[in-house]
Amino acid sequence: MDNIENFRKNMKHPDIMTKHSVAVRLWHWSTLIIIMGSLVTVLLNSTLFDVKNNASYIQEQLQSVSVNLTPQQAKHVAHGLEDKVWDLHSYFGIALAALFLFRLLSSFFETKEQRFFFILKKYIKNYRTLSKKSTQAFHDVAVRVLYLLFYIFLSIMILTGLSLTFKKELDIDTATSHSIKEFHEFSMYIILAFIAVHMMGILLAELGKDRGIVSQMINGHK
Repeated sequence: MDNIENFRKNMKHPDIMTKHSVAVRLWHWSTLIIIMGSLVTVLLNSTLFDVKNNASYIQEQLQSVSVNLTPQQAKHVAHGLEDKVWDLHSYFGIALAALFLFRLLSSFFETKEQRFFFILKKYIKNYRTLSKKSTQAFHDVAVRVLYLLFYIFLSIMILTGLSLTFKKELDIDTATSHSIKEFHEFSMYIILAFIAVHMMGILLAELGKDRGIVSQMINGHK
Protein backbone atom coordinates (compact mmCIF):
# COMPACT_ATOMS: atom_id res chain seq x y z
CA MET A 1 0.00 0.00 0.00
CA ASP A 2 1.32 3.40 -0.94
CA ASN A 3 2.40 5.68 1.84
CA ILE A 4 -0.29 8.37 2.10
CA GLU A 5 1.48 10.56 4.62
CA ASN A 6 2.61 14.01 3.50
CA PHE A 7 6.34 13.51 3.99
CA ARG A 8 9.13 15.50 2.41
CA LYS A 9 12.86 14.84 2.37
CA ASN A 10 15.09 16.52 4.92
CA MET A 11 17.90 18.02 2.85
CA LYS A 12 20.55 17.58 5.53
CA HIS A 13 19.47 14.04 6.44
CA PRO A 14 18.00 12.29 3.36
CA ASP A 15 17.19 9.20 5.43
CA ILE A 16 14.81 11.22 7.61
CA MET A 17 11.35 12.12 6.36
CA THR A 18 9.85 15.40 7.55
CA LYS A 19 6.10 15.29 8.12
CA HIS A 20 5.28 18.73 9.55
CA SER A 21 6.70 22.01 8.24
CA VAL A 22 8.26 24.52 10.62
CA ALA A 23 5.30 26.86 10.10
CA VAL A 24 2.80 24.17 11.13
CA ARG A 25 4.79 23.23 14.21
CA LEU A 26 5.18 26.87 15.23
CA TRP A 27 1.46 27.46 14.73
CA HIS A 28 0.52 24.30 16.64
CA TRP A 29 2.44 25.06 19.85
CA SER A 30 1.75 28.81 19.77
CA THR A 31 -1.97 28.17 19.32
CA LEU A 32 -1.94 25.72 22.22
CA ILE A 33 -0.30 28.29 24.51
CA ILE A 34 -2.71 31.06 23.46
CA ILE A 35 -5.81 28.86 23.89
CA MET A 36 -4.63 27.72 27.31
CA GLY A 37 -3.97 31.33 28.33
CA SER A 38 -7.43 32.33 27.09
CA LEU A 39 -9.05 29.51 29.07
CA VAL A 40 -7.19 30.59 32.20
CA THR A 41 -8.79 34.04 31.94
CA VAL A 42 -12.24 32.43 31.64
CA LEU A 43 -11.48 30.29 34.69
CA LEU A 44 -10.27 33.32 36.68
CA ASN A 45 -13.41 35.32 35.94
CA SER A 46 -15.66 32.43 36.87
CA THR A 47 -13.87 31.86 40.20
CA LEU A 48 -11.38 34.36 41.65
CA PHE A 49 -12.86 37.42 39.93
CA ASP A 50 -16.52 36.43 40.15
CA VAL A 51 -18.44 39.72 40.46
CA LYS A 52 -20.99 38.57 43.04
CA ASN A 53 -18.41 37.13 45.44
CA ASN A 54 -15.91 39.95 44.90
CA ALA A 55 -18.48 42.68 45.47
CA SER A 56 -19.25 41.30 48.92
CA TYR A 57 -15.57 40.80 49.68
CA ILE A 58 -14.64 44.35 48.61
CA GLN A 59 -17.45 45.81 50.70
CA GLU A 60 -16.43 43.79 53.78
CA GLN A 61 -12.73 44.65 53.46
CA LEU A 62 -13.34 48.38 53.10
CA GLN A 63 -15.78 48.36 56.01
CA SER A 64 -13.00 46.88 58.17
CA VAL A 65 -11.02 50.11 57.62
CA SER A 66 -14.07 52.34 58.12
CA VAL A 67 -14.74 52.90 54.40
CA ASN A 68 -18.35 52.30 53.51
CA LEU A 69 -19.48 51.39 50.01
CA THR A 70 -22.98 50.64 48.84
CA PRO A 71 -23.56 47.21 47.27
CA GLN A 72 -23.86 48.91 43.89
CA GLN A 73 -20.51 50.71 44.32
CA ALA A 74 -18.80 47.50 45.43
CA LYS A 75 -20.29 45.70 42.43
CA HIS A 76 -18.97 48.43 40.14
CA VAL A 77 -15.44 47.93 41.50
CA ALA A 78 -15.77 44.14 41.10
CA HIS A 79 -16.89 44.62 37.50
CA GLY A 80 -13.82 46.77 36.91
CA LEU A 81 -11.55 43.94 38.09
CA GLU A 82 -13.43 41.45 35.92
CA ASP A 83 -13.12 43.74 32.91
CA LYS A 84 -9.34 43.84 33.34
CA VAL A 85 -9.23 40.08 32.98
CA TRP A 86 -11.59 40.19 29.98
CA ASP A 87 -9.23 42.71 28.39
CA LEU A 88 -6.46 40.13 28.72
CA HIS A 89 -8.85 37.54 27.25
CA SER A 90 -9.38 39.85 24.27
CA TYR A 91 -5.63 40.20 23.74
CA PHE A 92 -5.31 36.42 23.67
CA GLY A 93 -8.17 36.33 21.16
CA ILE A 94 -6.47 38.85 18.87
CA ALA A 95 -3.24 36.85 19.09
CA LEU A 96 -5.18 33.68 18.23
CA ALA A 97 -6.71 35.43 15.21
CA ALA A 98 -3.23 36.51 14.06
CA LEU A 99 -1.96 32.94 14.41
CA PHE A 100 -4.92 31.57 12.47
CA LEU A 101 -4.24 34.07 9.68
CA PHE A 102 -0.59 33.01 9.76
CA ARG A 103 -1.69 29.37 9.38
CA LEU A 104 -3.86 30.19 6.38
CA LEU A 105 -1.13 32.21 4.67
CA SER A 106 1.62 29.68 5.42
CA SER A 107 -0.46 26.91 3.77
CA PHE A 108 0.16 28.59 0.40
CA PHE A 109 3.91 28.02 0.86
CA GLU A 110 3.61 24.34 1.75
CA THR A 111 4.33 21.61 -0.75
CA LYS A 112 1.30 20.06 -2.41
CA GLU A 113 1.76 16.89 -0.36
CA GLN A 114 1.66 18.88 2.90
CA ARG A 115 -1.61 20.69 2.28
CA PHE A 116 -4.58 19.72 4.39
CA PHE A 117 -7.13 19.02 1.65
CA PHE A 118 -4.60 17.14 -0.47
CA ILE A 119 -3.96 14.79 2.46
CA LEU A 120 -7.69 14.46 3.18
CA LYS A 121 -8.39 13.50 -0.45
CA LYS A 122 -5.61 10.91 -0.38
CA TYR A 123 -6.98 9.39 2.82
CA ILE A 124 -10.48 9.22 1.34
CA LYS A 125 -9.15 7.67 -1.87
CA ASN A 126 -7.18 5.12 0.15
CA TYR A 127 -10.28 4.32 2.21
CA ARG A 128 -12.33 3.69 -0.94
CA THR A 129 -9.55 1.65 -2.55
CA LEU A 130 -9.55 -0.71 0.42
CA SER A 131 -13.31 -1.21 -0.03
CA LYS A 132 -13.93 0.51 3.30
CA LYS A 133 -12.71 -2.56 5.18
CA SER A 134 -9.55 -1.10 6.65
CA THR A 135 -9.84 0.13 10.24
CA GLN A 136 -6.66 2.17 9.82
CA ALA A 137 -7.95 3.82 6.63
CA PHE A 138 -11.22 4.73 8.36
CA HIS A 139 -9.26 6.09 11.34
CA ASP A 140 -7.14 8.28 9.05
CA VAL A 141 -10.23 9.78 7.40
CA ALA A 142 -12.03 10.25 10.73
CA VAL A 143 -9.04 12.07 12.26
CA ARG A 144 -8.77 14.43 9.27
CA VAL A 145 -12.51 15.18 9.42
CA LEU A 146 -12.12 16.00 13.12
CA TYR A 147 -9.28 18.38 12.24
CA LEU A 148 -11.51 20.02 9.63
CA LEU A 149 -14.25 20.51 12.23
CA PHE A 150 -11.63 21.93 14.59
CA TYR A 151 -10.60 24.53 12.01
CA ILE A 152 -14.24 25.43 11.34
CA PHE A 153 -15.13 25.92 15.01
CA LEU A 154 -11.84 27.68 15.70
CA SER A 155 -12.65 30.18 12.96
CA ILE A 156 -16.17 30.65 14.41
CA MET A 157 -14.73 31.20 17.89
CA ILE A 158 -12.23 33.74 16.54
CA LEU A 159 -14.77 35.67 14.45
CA THR A 160 -17.34 35.81 17.25
CA GLY A 161 -14.64 36.77 19.74
CA LEU A 162 -13.44 39.62 17.54
CA SER A 163 -17.06 40.75 17.08
CA LEU A 164 -17.48 40.94 20.85
CA THR A 165 -14.15 42.72 21.30
CA PHE A 166 -15.02 45.38 18.73
CA LYS A 167 -18.79 45.45 19.26
CA LYS A 168 -18.77 49.23 19.85
CA GLU A 169 -16.83 49.89 16.67
CA LEU A 170 -19.12 47.50 14.76
CA ASP A 171 -22.22 49.04 16.38
CA ILE A 172 -23.53 45.66 17.58
CA ASP A 173 -26.59 45.94 19.81
CA THR A 174 -27.06 44.12 23.12
CA ALA A 175 -29.39 41.41 21.78
CA THR A 176 -27.08 40.56 18.89
CA SER A 177 -24.07 40.66 21.21
CA HIS A 178 -25.76 38.12 23.50
CA SER A 179 -26.40 35.76 20.57
CA ILE A 180 -22.81 36.12 19.37
CA LYS A 181 -21.58 35.36 22.88
CA GLU A 182 -23.59 32.13 22.92
CA PHE A 183 -22.02 31.03 19.61
CA HIS A 184 -18.60 31.99 20.98
CA GLU A 185 -19.07 29.93 24.15
CA PHE A 186 -20.46 26.94 22.22
CA SER A 187 -17.45 26.99 19.90
CA MET A 188 -15.16 27.17 22.93
CA TYR A 189 -16.71 23.99 24.37
CA ILE A 190 -16.26 22.22 21.03
CA ILE A 191 -12.60 23.27 20.96
CA LEU A 192 -12.16 22.00 24.52
CA ALA A 193 -13.74 18.67 23.58
CA PHE A 194 -11.43 18.41 20.57
CA ILE A 195 -8.35 19.12 22.69
CA ALA A 196 -9.40 16.43 25.18
CA VAL A 197 -9.97 13.86 22.41
CA HIS A 198 -6.75 14.93 20.66
CA MET A 199 -4.65 14.49 23.81
CA MET A 200 -6.27 11.15 24.59
CA GLY A 201 -5.62 9.94 21.05
CA ILE A 202 -1.97 10.99 21.24
CA LEU A 203 -1.55 9.23 24.58
CA LEU A 204 -3.05 6.00 23.23
CA ALA A 205 -0.89 6.22 20.10
CA GLU A 206 2.31 6.82 22.07
CA LEU A 207 1.51 3.88 24.35
CA GLY A 208 0.64 1.70 21.36
CA LYS A 209 2.27 1.00 18.01
CA ASP A 210 2.06 4.47 16.48
CA ARG A 211 4.75 6.16 18.54
CA GLY A 212 6.59 9.38 17.74
CA ILE A 213 3.62 11.70 17.14
CA VAL A 214 4.81 14.23 19.73
CA SER A 215 8.38 14.23 18.39
CA GLN A 216 6.98 14.77 14.87
CA MET A 217 5.28 17.94 16.05
CA ILE A 218 8.45 19.10 17.87
CA ASN A 219 11.23 18.42 15.36
CA GLY A 220 9.27 17.39 12.26
CA HIS A 221 10.10 13.69 12.28
CA LYS A 222 10.09 10.66 14.54
